[in-house]
This record gives sequence, C-alpha cells and structure tokens, in this order.
Amino acid sequence: MRCLAAIAATILLAAAGGSALAGEVGFQTASLPNPGGQPLDVGIWYPTNAAASPHRLGSYSQDVAVDAPPAGDKHPLIVISHGSGGWFGGHYDTALALAKAGFVAAAVTHVGDSVKDQSRRARIWFRPQQLKQLTDYMVSQWPGHPRIDTNRIGAFGFSAGGFTALVAAGGTPDLSRIIPYCQEHPQTVTCGIVGEIPGLLQDLATPIPASNWVHDPRLRAAVVAAPALGFAFDREGLSGVRIPVQLWRAEFDHVLPAPDYADAVRIALPTPPEFHVVKNADHFDFLAPCPKPLAKAVPDICQERPGFDRAAFHAAFDRDVVAFFDRTLR
Repeated sequence: MRCLAAIAATILLAAAGGSALAGEVGFQTASLPNPGGQPLDVGIWYPTNAAASPHRLGSYSQDVAVDAPPAGDKHPLIVISHGSGGWFGGHYDTALALAKAGFVAAAVTHVGDSVKDQSRRARIWFRPQQLKQLTDYMVSQWPGHPRIDTNRIGAFGFSAGGFTALVAAGGTPDLSRIIPYCQEHPQTVTCGIVGEIPGLLQDLATPIPASNWVHDPRLRAAVVAAPALGFAFDREGLSGVRIPVQLWRAEFDHVLPAPDYADAVRIALPTPPEFHVVKNADHFDFLAPCPKPLAKAVPDICQERPGFDRAAFHAAFDRDVVAFFDRTLR
C-alpha cells in the first residue's frame, strides 16, 4: 500500500508539472513598453520554493518572496484587468490564491484609467490592447516564461476590467447603445461619468473602429465580475465568446445595477455561464478587503453593507475562482 501511495503521489506531482512542490508565492513587478503611451506597470505572482515574508503592496500587506526564482513548470497563466480608476494590486488576494494553487497571475495597471492616471477614463476601447500586451510579455519576455503553459491561459476582470475580459475573449460591444441608455437612465453612475467627461459624447457618437476591439484567441476561460457596459453587448456581440465564463454580480450593486450589466451579459452569452449572485454585496466588494488605513481614506470603496463581511466573502470567492480555472484550464 505504501508503494502504491508513493506511485500515486509521483503521478500527481508529474501531472501538476512540478508546481505542487512550490510552497510559497513569489512576487515581482515589471514595466512594459507601451507604444504611444506611458509604460504599463505590472504585478506578477507565481509559485516559488523561497521563503515568503510580509511586504507592503500599496495599503495592503502580502506574504511573498520578492523577486524569488519561480518553481515548478507548465503553470497556467491568468491575466488580470482592474476596474476604472484601479491598479494592479486591487485584486492581490485573488492573485495570491491563484499562485498558491499553482498558477501564474499577472495584473496590469491600465494607462489612462488608473488611480494615478485618468486621462482616458471611460474611453474603454484602449484597454483590451493593453491586456494583450500583458499576455504577450508574460509568454515571451518575462524571465519565467518557459514555466508557463501557453495552452492554458485565462483572464480575470472586474467592472471595466470585466468588460475588458469579455472583449479579449471575443466580444464586440456596440457603444452606440450608451447614449440612448443614458437618456433613459440618467441617474446611473455610468451615465453620470459619461456626462461629466468633456468630448466623450462626441466620441461615442462616432463608431469605434473594429480594430480597437482586440481579441486574444489564446484565452481558454474567463472570470468576469460586475462587468461595465453589459448592456452594450447583444447576442451577436458576444457570439465570438466560445470559452467558459464564470460571471459574478453583487445583489445590491449601486454602480452597475441589475438588470443592465451582468444580467445582460448572462443572457447574451452563447453558452450559459457559471453565474453567481453575491447576496447582500455591493459593487466594490469584489475588490480586496480594505485594511483600516485604506478604509479611512476611501470609505466609499471600502464600506460594507450591514451584515456583509468582505473578508469572509473573498475567502469563498477566491476558492471559487481557483476552482473554476482548475476545471476549465486542465
């Protein structure tokens, strides 16, 4: 029996490409060339055998081995796109969970729509190209790229990042729907943003070139949380999304309320997604739980509804995201 157990363990380790040997998470940052704009800042989490210790990541703290050598082989890759005004660390807990499970997770700070640079806020059509640039870097230039299994690549996106992931997965939105939508729903956060940005209405009145909707056929699965502009996708617009999708909605999303966002995407996808409605949650609960200093600085993003525990939710959310990618990227 001991011999059989040893053989089984050896087979499992071989099937994991050696990633099961890594017990910690390595972390690196990188700056990617971005033709025509500022470089793209990137955070990368990956399996390592080096000892981890607490390190600051903005307002957060994470247990990682900074710049440690990667361990294992044939790791699936997950690329991460944040919401409007965010940055690459906004989903660090999910990235950590993925790396602990044997994935490489890489997140980009979108130039033009980040916490430090909102020069192209709401001009969402530039984002898919930046996500593709991240994937290109990870599979060809990142020093650890030989350890990535390029046949197992997925995307994770929240809010504007969810929209980005849908486009990358093959979706083509119709942004001409925004103006009539805002005529009917002027009180929404989306339409408030559209109305306050100079020149945006004129941009939306002009068809966006099809070349802006950059698809990435390397993607094999996507997790989409509270996608922005869900109503801009119809069945034809999402007909090119042929990969498995895990779709999330907050029950009381005051930023992207039902039924015009996640629910519209759920209806339009050609294959029904794995759909989750998070009870008693609000929009920003998909972001990592806030430490006290951050909660004090940005209460609108960090405040939770009465009875909702963001930390407890993320423990379950991260497990579900990892399990989904485990199933779909085998």
